Amino acid sequence: MTPALVIVGAGPRATGLIERIAANAPSLYGGSRLDIHLVDPYPPGPGRIWREEQSPLLWMNSHARDVTMFTDDTVEVAGPVLPGPALHEWAGVDGEAFAGRRRQGAYLRWVYEKSVAALPPGIAVHHHPRRALRLTGPPGAPQEVWLEGVDHPLSADLVILAQGHLDAELDDEQRHLRRYARRHGLVHLPPDFTADTDLSALEGGEPVLVRGFGLAFVDLMVLLTEGRGGRYEGDTYVPSGREPVLYVGSRRGVPYHSKIGYTWDGGERPPLPRYLGPAQIDELLARPDGYDFARDVWPLIEKELGFAHYHRLFAAHPERTATAWRDFDEKYAACPPGSPELAVLVSSAVPDPADRLDLTALDHPLDGVRHTSYEGLQEGLRAYITADLARRHDPAHSADLAVFLGLLSVYGQLVRLGDIGPWWHGYFSYLASGPPGPRLRQLLALSRAGVVRFLGAGMTVETGGGVFRARGATVPGASVEARALVEARLPQPTLARTRDPLLRALHAEGVAETPDGLLSVDPADGRVRDRSGTPHPRRFALGPHTDARGAGAAPRRGPTPRSSRHTSATARAVLAFFAEAAP
Repeated sequence: MTPALVIVGAGPRATGLIERIAANAPSLYGGSRLDIHLVDPYPPGPGRIWREEQSPLLWMNSHARDVTMFTDDTVEVAGPVLPGPALHEWAGVDGEAFAGRRRQGAYLRWVYEKSVAALPPGIAVHHHPRRALRLTGPPGAPQEVWLEGVDHPLSADLVILAQGHLDAELDDEQRHLRRYARRHGLVHLPPDFTADTDLSALEGGEPVLVRGFGLAFVDLMVLLTEGRGGRYEGDTYVPSGREPVLYVGSRRGVPYHSKIGYTWDGGERPPLPRYLGPAQIDELLARPDGYDFARDVWPLIEKELGFAHYHRLFAAHPERTATAWRDFDEKYAACPPGSPELAVLVSSAVPDPADRLDLTALDHPLDGVRHTSYEGLQEGLRAYITADLARRHDPAHSADLAVFLGLLSVYGQLVRLGDIGPWWHGYFSYLASGPPGPRLRQLLALSRAGVVRFLGAGMTVETGGGVFRARGATVPGASVEARALVEARLPQPTLARTRDPLLRALHAEGVAETPDGLLSVDPADGRVRDRSGTPHPRRFALGPHTDARGAGAAPRRGPTPRSSRHTSATARAVLAFFAEAAP
């Protein structure tokens, strides 16, 4: 019988796997036969998130030049490097543009078709547009993948779980809010993928509480304004009258930082990693009693990002420093992370506090900020967003771009530690993966038009009196009432709470999971671990539901293409398995 590989999921990760199988098969597997089965109700290539049937108003959150599904000479992967066009080259658009998600979906579909066509003769791909419900079979024998609406399972010698982003059952708070909403005839929209959410219950002119100020909020903002017929004339928003009034707040009370609006203009890039590299990760992993993130990891992150920041500041803007780089670098290296000595060194060498890196202050921008009215908060936050836009588009602050490169380097190193909890991922996204500048300019226009109202930091939601009530720390004592509440954030599915039936069944059977509920896999090749820590010989997993999640499904051009390394390692392990099993 023809050997079979089943990949659950047909989005970018599955597409990347097929591209890497096509690249490595000639050297690792020869011309033997192999059937690859993709199981996903959504189309191969784009999958659910990037499917072409979604609003044309929704954009990608990366510059088109940074999005690629191919490897090049900047990528450190085992096996052949096969360059191909990045999104902007394929689509013929400006590399600085933020392409629509539909266009990304078309690109992914093209990459999928190109990768399938590149497979050696004898390797065939079959798409099953259904959900996978269960995965059964002992470790030493072929596996069975049961599909929705099909009586007989797919038999698989190997299975790769690449479902991508998943839905989640509601947690205790969300269940309480849902029950309350039903009792009082209110609208409650829990965490969801905004493109999939039915927003029709949010009526024009009515107040809506929105908890969350990240990228899910940006999508919500777009769909409820331009998506309802509003338009922009320069810096002015002209309402259609069908928009609700969005009262938005969050823990920080501010939107994610704008994407940086300029490119590296020459000069040496920070030589990273410097203080958090493979040696430091090896040392953390070797500790017999484990490590604590706040005590052992964060200080190294802080020092690494500080090095990136000051390396660029001294190189590109020496007139804003008070000492020679060599002297500063020497003393910086000798200072313990987070120490008073380090603070003294920085304050003496960098006279302007605006040129110093304060990661804690960045995480709490409204700490200590108080307004006596919501009107004052609107003006204050518009000034904050305007200043952020100006700074993130001004090369005079190119140390910010160096910190961005440092964040990418740190993220690539921390993947080896597995699941380090949700805080770091949120912090990374807040600093490095915020909205395009034009979206924040739209937010300012919506604020001036009164369509968006800011609630400030420390937002809480209460129930009582037949309404939802929101409060924040930035305007003490004030509150806003509404009959609708939207949780503008993505679901955070654990193995116990995911709505994916296959993963729920594996959880019940006893696969290993992290303290935060992610599927534990072998970092070398993604094999699924059982509760004893033993990797399964026939099951692999890639993606955000695992503790080897990368920052994205597609490789980025540049020095830290984490996803391509993971994908390549899994593809090569799969081919090695089939080569060894071949007669």
